[in-house]
Amino acid sequence: MIYASNTKGNNFLSRFVNFPFAFSLLGITGWIFYFFVESIILIIVKTEYNINITPVLLTSSMYIILEALFSFTLSFFIMDSLHRNRILPRYFPQGELSRIKGTINPSIKLLFITLYISVVLFPLVYLLSTLLTIILNNNLKLDKNIIITFGIIVISGIFIFVIFSDYFDCPLKRLQKGVEQIKNGNLHSKVRIITNDSFGVLADTFNEMSSSIEEKTQKIYQIQNSIITGMATMVESRDNSTGGHIKRTSECVKLFISEIKKNDEFKNLPDYFCADVIKAAPMHDLGKIAVDDSILRKPGKFTDEEYEKMKKHSEEGVKIIENVLSEVDDNNFKTIAINIAHYHHEKYNGQGYPDKLKGSEIPLEARIMALADVFDALVSKRCYKDTFSYDKAFSIIQESLGSHFDPKLGKIFIDSREKFEMLYSRI
Repeated sequence: MIYASNTKGNNFLSRFVNFPFAFSLLGITGWIFYFFVESIILIIVKTEYNINITPVLLTSSMYIILEALFSFTLSFFIMDSLHRNRILPRYFPQGELSRIKGTINPSIKLLFITLYISVVLFPLVYLLSTLLTIILNNNLKLDKNIIITFGIIVISGIFIFVIFSDYFDCPLKRLQKGVEQIKNGNLHSKVRIITNDSFGVLADTFNEMSSSIEEKTQKIYQIQNSIITGMATMVESRDNSTGGHIKRTSECVKLFISEIKKNDEFKNLPDYFCADVIKAAPMHDLGKIAVDDSILRKPGKFTDEEYEKMKKHSEEGVKIIENVLSEVDDNNFKTIAINIAHYHHEKYNGQGYPDKLKGSEIPLEARIMALADVFDALVSKRCYKDTFSYDKAFSIIQESLGSHFDPKLGKIFIDSREKFEMLYSRI
């Protein structure tokens, strides 16, 4: 009654689920209380009648331990069997008990302890208590060899218990860790259990499932990337002056990322970040779909008013990407794609647009995209300009370090000149 009282909501549910374990522990508490009361009574009797209560206390303690072990194991297995076979399936047909806050999740080791108590400690304590009763009641001398023998048996049993509990506990922990990694998005997760028993079969099945999930996820990503690239190409087809810009800047970003990773300052960039920047690069100008054709297709330089309208494409790009990726679970990718579209025209000195961010206020992915975007614009023919030579393009970038571009990233870009020239000779 005390255990079940004053509970509601999740607290009640957790206590309901934990009932077998709690019931078993409460049973042990009862025996401990019984022994405490008995000890007090014997101490009172000793003071009144001056009798030796040591044999009685020793024998009683052994029987109390015996009864406590018996109560714990028997009540746990009975209640747990009812719980898992009858009660819990009825009230929690969908399972998911681990999601209830406050529930006890007995490990394999705990179950092995219970089993060990039942099949090893219980009979040993029973034999020892019986032996002590006979010896004490007949005033016999306690044989040290018997005690040593019992001690060896108990220690050996504990040693065997530890070995066998790890034998089962370790594979399950590996499988649980693998499941958690998949749940957290690591689709490459594999469990290494090389045995021909049930754990080995389970691990092989898990690894096959992981590979299948990864393969299907990659196909989904490929479809998603194709849709994104297709949308970007459709937007680009409306622009007379930037033919091939999407493909070139995407390849440029891919190469740039690989060079950035070689630099000591950026070598710890997460792999997911690098992959997401490459994947998001084609989306940097999606906002141009909202720009009027009369401006986007104008065969010449913009007036100030037209330029202000063109600048809106960065903010429009954010709206489009948020809409297109609204159902995508990968929040890291969504953030990077939005940042690239929104801020790739910001300048390191704070004179860019749309928010005049400066320095490290500009997201790293946008600073990377800015270099690739401007470089392609410089070395490509536009309706308002001819193609610049590589010498002139890299000279402009060099002069713009610290003003337009991040100086550290810009230096890496310039140092990689030969590779960028080779890339542009192929595309």
